[in-house]
Amino acid sequence: MAHQEINLLGWESIARTSLSMPDEHLENSFQEIVGDSPALQRVLKLAMKVAQSDAPVLILGEAGSGKELIARAIHRISIRRNESFVKINCATAGDRVLDSELFAHAREAEAERRKTGPLELANKGILFLKEIARLPLDLQAKLLRLLERREFEPLGSAHSIKVDLRLIATTRYDLGERVAEQMFRGDLYDQLNVFPIRVPPLRERRDDIPLLARYFLQKFARRMNKHVETIPAETMNSLVNFDWPGNVRQLENLIARSVVLTETPALRVPLAGLQPESEAESA
Repeated sequence: MAHQEINLLGWESIARTSLSMPDEHLENSFQEIVGDSPALQRVLKLAMKVAQSDAPVLILGEAGSGKELIARAIHRISIRRNESFVKINCATAGDRVLDSELFAHAREAEAERRKTGPLELANKGILFLKEIARLPLDLQAKLLRLLERREFEPLGSAHSIKVDLRLIATTRYDLGERVAEQMFRGDLYDQLNVFPIRVPPLRERRDDIPLLARYFLQKFARRMNKHVETIPAETMNSLVNFDWPGNVRQLENLIARSVVLTETPALRVPLAGLQPESEAESA
């Protein structure tokens, strides 16, 4: 089956890394991740290691820290790299919609609209659940059965369907706390927590901020056809010392706005306007 990327239930930065890799395919797989800080390098080494297995992966980190980029990189270097990467955002739909989307199966009345459900689309590939902490408890039970038995029972059907897929999940929440609060199943947490990867917030990898800022400057100046080429030293110092509660996504958005506003070769950044970004989204 040809590789396909499917996004269901509707940040993603493009970056690079200086991580030394012996294989060109591996290097290309991580080219979307900017930074050479020790904290980021540890994450990438873990991602490379887990990609060679078929175990579920739980990627933890604050909103905007780049969890989805790590998930996509794992897919690109895994044995399933030529198969589907099916993404479902558990935070953007109500329980009934999520249930019908995640555990759907083609029925006659829906045949023209969708031939197969997302779990069947992910067969042989990867199912990526974004913000899994927001998955309702009843759907957690269904997901647990999927992981344990490699099968699921479509909504409205009495027959099970076998699937072979790998699960990668992300969350910004502490799932251990959610289990203690009875908002997340302990047995599902145990299944997911086989190989957790924590993506550090930007304030823990400040050495990467100049690389990220220059990358985003080049990206948006090229996209907007503007001759903005440098970041003043005083501005860069302020960027490095800011705590970035919205992480890489917040830095990217700030640079994009700054390029729009700048009419000189030196980037003018409205530092006084820096505000924490909404935590409504996660990445």
